Amino acid sequence: MSAKYKRVLLKLSGESLMGEKSFGISPEKLSHYAKEIKKIVDQGIELAIVIGGGNIFRGLQAEESGIERVQGDYMGMLSTVINGIALASILEEHGIYSRLVSALEMKEVAEPYIRRRAIRHLEKGRVVIFSGGTGNPYFTTDSAAALRASEINADVILKGTRVDGIYTADPEKDPTATRYDRISFKEVISKNLKVMDMTAFTMCHENDTPIIVFNINVDDNLLKVAQGQEIGTVVECSCL
Repeated sequence: MSAKYKRVLLKLSGESLMGEKSFGISPEKLSHYAKEIKKIVDQGIELAIVIGGGNIFRGLQAEESGIERVQGDYMGMLSTVINGIALASILEEHGIYSRLVSALEMKEVAEPYIRRRAIRHLEKGRVVIFSGGTGNPYFTTDSAAALRASEINADVILKGTRVDGIYTADPEKDPTATRYDRISFKEVISKNLKVMDMTAFTMCHENDTPIIVFNINVDDNLLKVAQGQEIGTVVECSCL
């Protein structure tokens, strides 16, 4: 089956790298993601990734530990760089060319974010890993995903999670929750469903960037979503 999308942005949370661990990075999960990513790269799909850092440190945890919010947010951004280095390394082991790009300057380990250079990497078939969030405090990596997707003209944001879409309620807490196949941005807002933080979600809405929420832990799901198969939940401007 041919790919539906030419250029996609994959949003991975830091927690997704933990696997069964309560902290840090699981080698098994890294290897799983590398194998799944290789499947869509081999299809000729241009792939960018925004990685979170919650498996190491969350900016929102800072206030609980007495650290100022802004400093805590920068600590969270540095955590995403650590995850980006790990992901780039495992991709190279699987024969996938990649570039780690950071919104925070650290030339020894990552390229600085330059929009046209990032797009050129994608055009050459390299996986671009965006780390460092937006480079600014008070913005989440969801916001970074929405921003980068708009900047590189991605066709869609693929939000890889541990559940298979968006539900009427939390399926892990409410067994009667039902899944949406497709839903509009307006419905998500009116029903107060948690897809992304509101800043990121509004940016996607304004730029007409569809979001697909799916379970990335299932083998071949990433490939199927990129091919346009009905996996997970699609959030778009119109569901007509």
